[in-house]
Amino acid sequence: MIVMGIESTAHTLSIGISRNDAILSNVIDMYRGGTEGLIPRKMADHHALVFADVFSKSLESAGIAMDDVDLIAFSQGPGIGSPLSVGVSGAKYLALKHNKKLMGVNHPYAHVKIGEHACSMKNQLVLYLSGGNSQLLVEQEGHYHVLGETLDIGIGNLFDNFARSLRLKDAHGSELAKLAEGGKYVELPYSVKGMNLVFSGLLTAAEKQIGKHSGKDLAYSLMETSFAMTCEVTERALFLTKKKNLLVCGGVAQNRRLQEMLKIMCEEDGVRFGVAPDEYNRDNGAMIAYAGYLLFKKYGPMPVEKCIPIPNYRVDRIKDVLG
Repeated sequence: MIVMGIESTAHTLSIGISRNDAILSNVIDMYRGGTEGLIPRKMADHHALVFADVFSKSLESAGIAMDDVDLIAFSQGPGIGSPLSVGVSGAKYLALKHNKKLMGVNHPYAHVKIGEHACSMKNQLVLYLSGGNSQLLVEQEGHYHVLGETLDIGIGNLFDNFARSLRLKDAHGSELAKLAEGGKYVELPYSVKGMNLVFSGLLTAAEKQIGKHSGKDLAYSLMETSFAMTCEVTERALFLTKKKNLLVCGGVAQNRRLQEMLKIMCEEDGVRFGVAPDEYNRDNGAMIAYAGYLLFKKYGPMPVEKCIPIPNYRVDRIKDVLG
C-alpha cells in the first residue's frame, strides 16, 4: 500500500511517501521566524506557498506518480490552527481531485510509531518531547495512555521562548543548544510534580537573570535543569511500569546532551535506550505516511466530513476520533 503523508502542525511543511513500512521519500521545508518567533499566519502562508513544490519533489523522489498513491494521510492535530489547516485542506483537495482515500493522523502517535519502527522496539515507555508538548506514554491494549506530562508549556516551547528572550537571530532550540556549549551552571528553579513537569517558572527565572549572567551560562543552565527534570520523571515512570525499553521521540529528542543523560540513566537501570535518526524525530511527512498506513489497517478510511483540524488532539483520544 502506497501512502502519502502531509505534515503541517507548526513550522514545517513536509510530504513523505511510504510503501507499507518502507519510506520512499521525505521532503521537508521549514519556516523560520527569526527573532519575531513563529507567527501562525506567516507559517500558514509559507506552507501554502511551498506546498506544490514539496508535493512534486516528494513524488519525484519516490519515483512514483499520483496514480500510484492509495491513501493520503495528514496531520490532524495537535498543532497550531492556521498552518494545520493548510495541510488538512491540501490533503482533502488532492484526495477529491485524484479519488484517493483519506486518513487523519495524531501527530504524537506518528512520532512514536516511526521511532518504534526505526528502533525495532516494542513494549516500551515512550518519552515524547516536542515544541508544544512533553509526555510520558505507555501503550495498553492498542491505545496510548498518558502517565505524566507538562502542566504548562512543552520543553521545546521553553527553549524557543528563551532563545527569543536572548534575541538569538534564529530563535530555535537547536541554536540555544549551540550557545549552551561550554557554559557554566547558574542555579535555577527545579519543578517536578510526581511524573508531571512544570517549565514556565524555570523560563521566568532564567529571563530575570539576563544581564546578570552570560547568555551562554543561562542557556546551559536552562537546558541542564530541564533535562534533569525530564530524566527524573522518566526514571520514576520506568520504575512504576517496570518497562525495560525506553523510546524518546519528537523534535527535542534530537538534542545530543539529552540523549547522553538518558543513556546514562538507562545503563544504570538496565533499560534499553532507543532514539530514531534526526530526520524522523523532526516534524516530517514520512512519519505521517507510515502512521496513516497503520491506522488505515486498523480503522479503515476516514470520511471526508471528519477530516477537520483538531488543534488540541490528544494521543489518548485516538480511539474517540477514529473509533
